[in-house]
Amino acid sequence: MPYTPPKFTALLVAALVALAGLTGCSSSTGAATNTASTAGTSTEIAAIAVEYSSEDLDSAWDPATATNITLQGSSIEVEGSGAASEGSKLTITAAGTYVLSGALTDGQIVVDAKKDDLVRLVLNGTSISCSDNAAIYAKQAKKTILTLAEGSSNTVQDGTAYTLAEGEDEPDAAIFSQDDLTINGSGSLTVNGQFKHGIATKDDLVITGGSINVTAAGDGLRGRDSIAVNGGAFTVEAGSDGFQANNDEDADKGWISLDGGVFNITAGSDGIQADTLLQVTDGKVTLTTGGDSVNASSGANGNGNPRPEWGKRETAAADTTAEEDTGSAKGLKAGAGILISGGIIAIDSSDDAIHSNGEIVIKAGELVISSGDDGIHADSALAVDGGNIRISQSYEGLESAAITINGGTVRLTAKDDGLNAAGGADGSSLGGRPGENSFRTGGSYFIRITGGYISIDAGGDGIDANGSLYFNGGTVLVSGPTNNGNGPMDYDGDCEVTGGTLAIAGSSGMAQAPGEPSSQNSITVYYTKTQEAGTLAALTDESGKTILAFAPAKAYQSIVISTPELEQGKTYTLISGGTCSGTLTDGLYTGGHCSGSAELTRITISGTVTRIADDGSAVSGGMGGMGGMNGPGGPGRAQAPTR
Repeated sequence: MPYTPPKFTALLVAALVALAGLTGCSSSTGAATNTASTAGTSTEIAAIAVEYSSEDLDSAWDPATATNITLQGSSIEVEGSGAASEGSKLTITAAGTYVLSGALTDGQIVVDAKKDDLVRLVLNGTSISCSDNAAIYAKQAKKTILTLAEGSSNTVQDGTAYTLAEGEDEPDAAIFSQDDLTINGSGSLTVNGQFKHGIATKDDLVITGGSINVTAAGDGLRGRDSIAVNGGAFTVEAGSDGFQANNDEDADKGWISLDGGVFNITAGSDGIQADTLLQVTDGKVTLTTGGDSVNASSGANGNGNPRPEWGKRETAAADTTAEEDTGSAKGLKAGAGILISGGIIAIDSSDDAIHSNGEIVIKAGELVISSGDDGIHADSALAVDGGNIRISQSYEGLESAAITINGGTVRLTAKDDGLNAAGGADGSSLGGRPGENSFRTGGSYFIRITGGYISIDAGGDGIDANGSLYFNGGTVLVSGPTNNGNGPMDYDGDCEVTGGTLAIAGSSGMAQAPGEPSSQNSITVYYTKTQEAGTLAALTDESGKTILAFAPAKAYQSIVISTPELEQGKTYTLISGGTCSGTLTDGLYTGGHCSGSAELTRITISGTVTRIADDGSAVSGGMGGMGGMNGPGGPGRAQAPTR
């Protein structure tokens, strides 16, 4: 039978980070395989171009030319050529199509054909079990295709202990292939991998259809070189990883591409793990890992439930090889990069929900996350160009050495920092929280926001950069923290505001105003007394028009307001309390009129950065606050008024 190999063009050159350096940031993130420039506007990951072959997609077969295999308990009947049975073992030695039906109570299906042969096994109502080995073992063929016949139900099961030749450790899955393996069709397949894995191949695993249910002591589905899926419905319960591609020896392999399908995965370790690149272009993915986000251990200031100590992670900031597995329970994990350009993804994880040892780029898609650790973590660079991201629970929301948000919508709740460049309070964990991600010290880190919509509810710093902050566009709303050991905005380098709308409210003890290099005007207000959560803070212009009205979700004693409408030489009125008739979204009112408010003071803007108390008196800048959970206070903090 002629065979055309699939084309998996994995464009896994190093993730391209095309960035332009800016004032205040000059050094790299440290020695690493892949590096990000220090103040960039874009992070690019070359996508995997997956071409599904006709054999992968075509589930039809010709009954007239197929060999029929009838499984009869402890014996097998063969009608046709290319296969022979001996007791309860069937061996296929030639290319062709083999249609299997019936039940095999303790036997094995072995494919041992020529290296260039294509073998198709049609499962048409089968139950195959083997007590001491893989139930289906593709020992040799160019590719083995498992076609799930329309309307058929099929089950495959192995035993809890294998009998292998001395020195051998494979096969190790209920369905195991030494070469490429494809699963297609519209029938159902239930796999019980009691020994270790459910479905595994040492080469490429391709799935284009079927209803597949896998229970495994180890990994649910494993393709050493790659996994590509563009259809099918999956229910996976795995003691280790749900899906895994684990070739870490070849940069063009060890990748996973989800291009369609419905996935419901419950995993003791990672939900979907690729040693190089993981991409999601389409599909509906639901992941629960490590017992879900409730099972996270807590750090020094966290409130999570304790669990046994997890192993320490690697210390390199941008090392793009997958870390040694020491108890990882992440949702999506990759060693080099993660690219999300579509799909609906829901993750409930005890560890990071999305984690890359290199870069992460999110271009589109719907992400709903509840994490016991970081919502989204990238060692080198994280870019959000689009999509809708909602993080209902996390230790830190978005974390990376370099964070760039160019578009999309991000709503997040964090026990510690909302956005964190460089690792933040990772060192505060007691005994190592699940995702204690260590960064190199002495690097240059940044957060840049050029567009999009970001709403942050933070228990620690709202936005924290162990480097510089750049606000070039978009809408940024911050509520929190309430404690004076953290600040709503925390930076060590510069804070440059050149565009966008900012409403950043929180405590005053560590609060910082934007920096002098800014070209867009800002007003930072320090209140004498703490304002209750939901208390309206608004600015109106000389005509009474509302410039900005924000009701933070947490109690606050400082607020930074910046919009393109603020002009030097103009006078604005700061009001507090009351109501606003505009449209309310995440505490921000658009349109409408505020009423019932108390006028606190009038402010005439004379420079790009205005710092005042709530009575209008000037507040000096540059006074460092005391260190909190995130280390020493940085430059640019102001002394809160006390009267």
